[in-house]
This record gives sequence, structure tokens and C-alpha cells, in this order.
Amino acid sequence: MAAAETSSPHSLATASGLILGTTGASMAVGALIGAAFGSGGIGLLVGAIVGIPLAILVVYRVYSKR
Repeated sequence: MAAAETSSPHSLATASGLILGTTGASMAVGALIGAAFGSGGIGLLVGAIVGIPLAILVVYRVYSKR
């Protein structure tokens, strides 16, 4: 019998969770800052624009530490 391979802690679900969590947190912070300056919608948009590359960077950093 072949030995069972150990499963990697880095899975597609982990990457998806990191992307969603980072983008969502960035959007929430952007909305709060935008609301403080009078426009929560613009802050939400800016948070999403900043959050997408930030999420990609977070996933890259986590997966590059193998």
C-alpha cells in the first residue's frame, strides 16, 4: 500500500478565505474612514480598490513561506 500523503494546510479554501477576509476588512476600514469624511460609499469603493491588491499580497506572502 502507498503511504498517504499529508494534506497541505495551504488549500484553495485557505486562499479564498484570506482574499475575502482581507478585502472585506479593507472595505470596512475604507467605509469607516469615508463615513468620517462624509461619504461612506466612496470610502467603501476606495477600500475595495486598495483591498484587492492587498489581498493578493497577503496570499502571496502566506504561500511563499512553504
